[in-house]
Amino acid sequence: MAGSGVFAEVIDGDVFKYYADGEWKKSSSGKSVNIVNPTTRKTQYKVQALGKSNLMKYELLIDNFPTKTCTQEEVNKVMEIAKAAQKSWAKTPLWKRAELLHKAAAILKEHKAPIAEALIKEIAKPAKDAVTEVVRSGDLVSYCAEEGVRILGQGAFLVSDSFPGNERTKYCLTSKIPLGVVLAIPPFNYPVNLAVSKIAPALIAGNSLVLKPPTQGAVACLHMVHCFHLAGFPKGLISCITGKGSEIGDFLTMHPGVNCISFTGGDTGIAISKKAGMIPLQMELGGKDACIVLEDADLDLVAANIIKGGFSYSGQRCTAVKVVLVMESVADTLVEKVKSKVAKLTVGPPEDDCDITPVVSESSANFIEGLVMDAKQKGATFCQEYKREGNLIWPLLLDHVRPDMRIAWEEPFGPVLPVIRIGSVEEGIHHCNASNFGLQGCVFTKDINKAMLISDAMETGTVQINSAPARGPDHFPFQGIKDSGIGCIRDHKQH
Repeated sequence: MAGSGVFAEVIDGDVFKYYADGEWKKSSSGKSVNIVNPTTRKTQYKVQALGKSNLMKYELLIDNFPTKTCTQEEVNKVMEIAKAAQKSWAKTPLWKRAELLHKAAAILKEHKAPIAEALIKEIAKPAKDAVTEVVRSGDLVSYCAEEGVRILGQGAFLVSDSFPGNERTKYCLTSKIPLGVVLAIPPFNYPVNLAVSKIAPALIAGNSLVLKPPTQGAVACLHMVHCFHLAGFPKGLISCITGKGSEIGDFLTMHPGVNCISFTGGDTGIAISKKAGMIPLQMELGGKDACIVLEDADLDLVAANIIKGGFSYSGQRCTAVKVVLVMESVADTLVEKVKSKVAKLTVGPPEDDCDITPVVSESSANFIEGLVMDAKQKGATFCQEYKREGNLIWPLLLDHVRPDMRIAWEEPFGPVLPVIRIGSVEEGIHHCNASNFGLQGCVFTKDINKAMLISDAMETGTVQINSAPARGPDHFPFQGIKDSGIGCIRDHKQH
């Protein structure tokens, strides 16, 4: 159970603490943030609310109840300690860093049950997928430890006469050095996995890490951080600050003590990039992943991948299929195949391991509904009846979607998938590239030559061939272009 057993020190009463200087602490603010269970729509957990204020503590009167808001000093202290801890950690041998990461990975997998429970209750992740996320995260930590030793254990030796016009009068030795303090901000949908994908590489490279978890997913993150604490990492090397992004986000991302920001989420990342200044940024900001279906495609394979790619975790994935661009000649057949599979999806609470579970919040559900109503008003064909109960939205396939509909361009982050019928491959490529996003896409065809030509023409970070978009395996390159992200961008074709 979350907050019990080895995790008992993470919680104080009914409020989870934040982590700094190797200890679990209560904020001097006395304030907390409620985490609402998407299924019950009732408060499930509470976490400490660190925020910014002036340089002195003061009281606010909110709804006639006086509450104290913490000062900047709490965050400043975290940054100060992180910087000092990083200097020492950078001198720690690589093998020792890797040893501690392997230990953390083992502890994480050993305690997968309470962390998975938090994922179920905080973000309505299906039970089986919640456990998988934790185990997968442990494996990723171990992988980063191994790869870090190999990559960072090597340097380069250059001689001056390898460049025209120079004699051999100079030698150059190069090696990789840490950046310093890394601020990591993961999203709600994979709060553990996309946290460790930032934490483990940062630590093996000799950096310290300040984690700002999402509100929904914060408790799972706090449990994950405790696994690193139990592994015995030095005090101050890892910190976890909780609170509302709207209150603490700018102060953290603009803090002079931060040397790098790794952010995964939505268009908030664009605002961060404009404010962060001259520090390295690594951002993945969502996508409108297109699925282009040619006339010679295996339609049974396509339908199965559309279901997997478009509706797993209720479509709340950056790499979900977000729009199907299918050749008109095979559209009717494909739509019927997908419809029959949609009818078999189970809908209900995450505890029952249903295929479709509630989306993360009421505001998310309202946004999705707005896209659906816009499509209805403009004449889209509903392949199922639109149904919603609270945050639970039944899976919906929209046929005959046109470019003038919002759903054709906007990312629903829910179990709603538009189908646009195209008259040519060029039309599909044009729609894909007209998007402001460029994370992933996929092409279905039996002609590998066409597949490669189309994938080269698609302006996305990754193109999957005859397979749905996906992040993973976790050691594969993953990044987008345009508004989908910056940093570590690589072109990546998967077969």
